[in-house]
Amino acid sequence: MSGRTSYLAGLAAEESVAREYERGGYGIVARRWRGSGGEVDLVLRHGDDFVFVEVKKARDLARAAARLTQAQLGRICQTATEFLGQVPDGMRMGMRVDLAMVDATGRTARFENITL
Repeated sequence: MSGRTSYLAGLAAEESVAREYERGGYGIVARRWRGSGGEVDLVLRHGDDFVFVEVKKARDLARAAARLTQAQLGRICQTATEFLGQVPDGMRMGMRVDLAMVDATGRTARFENITL
């Protein structure tokens, strides 16, 4: 897959995941939010909680899940903390990190509140 094709496939995967969260009552706060340490694909709000979502796309869901590394999760957590520091009372709000996976057919799945 070329760089441009991969980029567009990633955008489509993120859009699909965002729509699923919206159907579940989550509000989209930001897409591809970039902090000094990295980027978070989706920043969502659900009640008083923020949810930071990393989206991974692959041929199948297992491969998509395997693409998240410990180093990436560390950068996501650092970036999430930076985001919360910029929101009024953000450091007092609940937060979690989710991994959303998309396979080649567009099927999605997610793991909520992930740790590695």
